[in-house]
Amino acid sequence: MFSSHSSPEGTLSVTIIEARKLHGEDLIGKNDPYVELWLDEKYKQRTKELSNTNDPVWNQTFTFPIEGGSSVHKLYLKVLDKDPIGSDKIGEAKLDFADAFRGSPIDTWVKLPAKLGLTSHGEVHVYIQFIPN
Repeated sequence: MFSSHSSPEGTLSVTIIEARKLHGEDLIGKNDPYVELWLDEKYKQRTKELSNTNDPVWNQTFTFPIEGGSSVHKLYLKVLDKDPIGSDKIGEAKLDFADAFRGSPIDTWVKLPAKLGLTSHGEVHVYIQFIPN
């Protein structure tokens, strides 16, 4: 699907601040959560894992280069629980950041809907800013 939003060239700065009320994936104890984030599947970044919490605070900033004229304007987030073998998905969401191209930073809580969107698996606090070249 093509978008009418085309972007200027620059850098997208994304800060994963914290999460709250993450859905418990472990039978005993709390999650060991981390966040994967990407604009394009080929270039994923991730926060550090935090142990034994359903309300983690990361305060980690990531940057993504944006090519001029790009139609990319969605940030994908996946929150996972690190286990001794593999990881369980807590929730995922996408966020349209086109407003950031107009100079408006985005400071928002992104909900992680459960199946069918009837309940929540928690939410992630994200701050997004676009820095033009």
